[in-house]
Parts: sequence; C-alpha cells; structure tokens
Amino acid sequence: MGTRTERIEARFPPELKALAERAALASGQTLTDYLANLVRLDAPKRLQLANEVMLANEQFDQFLVACETAQSPSKKLLNAAKKLDAEGY
Repeated sequence: MGTRTERIEARFPPELKALAERAALASGQTLTDYLANLVRLDAPKRLQLANEVMLANEQFDQFLVACETAQSPSKKLLNAAKKLDAEGY
C-alpha cells in the first residue's frame, strides 16, 4: 500500500519550469521528486532561521537586565495568556 500524497499546484514562468525539468532530469529524478527533495532539504533550515533570535553581546546584556528587573505580569496579561493557551497558541 502506497504512502498518501497531496497535490500542490504552482505556476512558473516557462523558463523556470524548463530549468527545473532539466535539473530533475540531470539528477535522475522526476520533477515531483526533485521539487519534493528541494523542499525537504530547504524547509527545515528556513524554519530554524525563522525561530532563531540573534543578539549582539550588548543586546543580550540589556535583555538580561530587563528580565531581572521586570515586574510581575498583571492579572489582565495573565488572563490573556490563559486565553491564548486555551486556544492553542
């Protein structure tokens, strides 16, 4: 029994489609497999970069000071956070 798949539609300019088809042929893959492999290799890197925060040392030091001197969250903010948690955020 095969793996369940889903369809993705995309529109490309003719020259980009031809380039992708040539690259797929050169790699011995179907166009679908070639594009799937590109996503499989690139997506985790993109998602990791989107979730990282890079700070200079001075910025990190300022962040630590802000954390150490922060006031307790208000009741209104705690209620909003609980609501977001309940909604799955």
